[in-house]
Amino acid sequence: MKTEFINQMSFQSLHHLELELYDYVNWFNKHRIHGTLGYLTPIQYRLTALKKAV
Repeated sequence: MKTEFINQMSFQSLHHLELELYDYVNWFNKHRIHGTLGYLTPIQYRLTALKKAV
């Protein structure tokens, strides 16, 4: 998070930080693929794991 988010941004206010952080977390969980998760997003990985458990 430090490398991908904080070091590349400049925040004008606390509200601006909150909006950008929300967008980053949304992107990280729903759009960014992770090699350690089999090249799935965290949401896709969790749904796949839940389907296997049922």
